[in-house]
Amino acid sequence: MGTEAGAETGPYATLASGTGARRAVAEQLFAANYPKLAGWVRRLVDDDETAHEIASEAFVRLLSKWTSPGKLDNPQSYLYMIATNLVRDHWRKTERERRAMRTVTAGAEPEPYSDPAQDVGVRELIQQLPARLRDPFLLHYYAGFGIREIAVLLRRPDGTIKADLYHARTRLKEALAGGSGGPGGKRGTDGKGAGDAR
Repeated sequence: MGTEAGAETGPYATLASGTGARRAVAEQLFAANYPKLAGWVRRLVDDDETAHEIASEAFVRLLSKWTSPGKLDNPQSYLYMIATNLVRDHWRKTERERRAMRTVTAGAEPEPYSDPAQDVGVRELIQQLPARLRDPFLLHYYAGFGIREIAVLLRRPDGTIKADLYHARTRLKEALAGGSGGPGGKRGTDGKGAGDAR
């Protein structure tokens, strides 16, 4: 998705295909949320171009299924859930590429300054969480959604979301305390308590 083709493809094309109230609401949603969504994704994938591709794709997917402005209670929540799934897909693809590179370079001498313990960052630790824990963690701590919003979005009870956040934090703390706290290892994985709600 390049900026050159922005008029024919991507979220702008989807907006332009709408009519009346749907188009106006979609344009407001895009203007209000795209910069924040792209910034959020950027922190997760650590690449500007990929972040904008994922943010654009999230809008395209939301708007292509969104037939009427009144039929979606909280489009922002769905937007972040779509982006979370796209980030997860990106991480899987990246991990497959890393595995392929390790296989290709298995016979090569390791670089002398390479220390696996230093290569593990918080993002990689989050990626290793099971989806059941990772999705609420990303939505709560990275996207800023409250417990209730996440519960509605993921169709789980509030108590389950609180427990999942607690278990995610516990796993991350254990991984960081176990000596794998790489760059930024002490950053706020425990900014809020398990019972915090917005």
